[in-house]
Amino acid sequence: MLPTSMCNLIDHVSKELHHLERPKLAAMFGECFANTFQTTIGQLEDGSTFVITGDIPAMWLRDSSAQVRTYLLLAGEDPLIADMIEGVVRRQVQYIGLDPYANAFNKEPHGAGHQQDITAMSPWIWERKYEIDSLCYPIQLSYFLWKVTGRTSHFTDEFRAAVLSILQLWRVEQSHETHSPYRFQRLNCPPTDTLTREGLGSAVGYTGMTWSGFRPSDDACTYGYLVPANMFAVVVLGYLGEIADKVWMDCAVSDEALQLAAEIRDGIEAYGTIPHPTLGVMYAYETDGLGGYHLMDDANVPSLLSIPYLGYTEMSDPMYQRTRSFILSEENPYFYQGEVAQGIGSPHTPERYIWPISLAIQGLTASSQEEKLRLLDLLAATDAGTGLMHEGFHVDDPAKFTRPWFSWANAMFSELVLDVCGLSIMRIVRSSC
Repeated sequence: MLPTSMCNLIDHVSKELHHLERPKLAAMFGECFANTFQTTIGQLEDGSTFVITGDIPAMWLRDSSAQVRTYLLLAGEDPLIADMIEGVVRRQVQYIGLDPYANAFNKEPHGAGHQQDITAMSPWIWERKYEIDSLCYPIQLSYFLWKVTGRTSHFTDEFRAAVLSILQLWRVEQSHETHSPYRFQRLNCPPTDTLTREGLGSAVGYTGMTWSGFRPSDDACTYGYLVPANMFAVVVLGYLGEIADKVWMDCAVSDEALQLAAEIRDGIEAYGTIPHPTLGVMYAYETDGLGGYHLMDDANVPSLLSIPYLGYTEMSDPMYQRTRSFILSEENPYFYQGEVAQGIGSPHTPERYIWPISLAIQGLTASSQEEKLRLLDLLAATDAGTGLMHEGFHVDDPAKFTRPWFSWANAMFSELVLDVCGLSIMRIVRSSC
């Protein structure tokens, strides 16, 4: 049974899409927007909310944030929706308190998941691949919940302790080679599922950026400084500075967050850019601070395509526009063009498979309504008759896809639809600042 507020929003959007003569999009929005609420969310006895990623019965810090993000539009008017999202934040904070290096957790300490990995596992942890964005997303969700509803009840002592552990971890990982306790190895697996040098990862030099073992795809980084993830960290450190200043009245935590953000930003601008022979200076996807650069973009967010979506720069920023031109061209090794579609895929899925998540981000960062609608029409035309979003689909044949439905992708599709209908989450957040 869907909440009344959700049904009302679906009806409103459906009418808007019918005015745009897109009845299939209207039907798909109803399915995709309700999907996460109906299939992945569970209220626990302690009042927290457990969100499975979909076809895996574990909760990813990243995915769970992205899955409920669109429901923030309802949180200001529906206390039950706000409570549900606050419950997600509370559960995430509990998990960060258990282990800030882990990316995915079990509902209970029953030892499911990758317990054979060579790292500091526990029965609570499904997977312990360290990714910067796993810590960024819960901060973003908590900040947006505050801005949309005005509530601060989720900024508890436990939340504050989690924030302090994140700040400490990101400081440690600025000097990964000499200070990091983190190691990760998985045996008998593809190279993208483990780290080299006995779990330490490829060598890096100091840049001011903070190190990441894995990308938001859960694939290993080629070079340890993942530029879009560091950009996300800069943004959420700004959020933490504001929370500490205005909610906790704690100048020390605010100053530390803003100082760390400045150091990471300086590192990005000094080490995360590279001159392209025809486009000019643009952002690299990864670097090691030792002269190594990886020029690509991945479908998963944070990505280079998502830079303005994250809030690091405006869409009109020349550096972003140069980078966008690169990643939406065949120079990006994961940009595919086929008979049916073109867009960004991922080394995480088969070659020539485009991700709906990347198409949604392309739309959310597009400068015109026409481009947004074109991408929505493409998403509607490549659902293989399921009415839901997949993880990826083949550029020549959308009937070939990975995952019959993917909750994160359903949420991203819904967010693009809402944006086209004038219901931008970021606009609401910014208007409250």
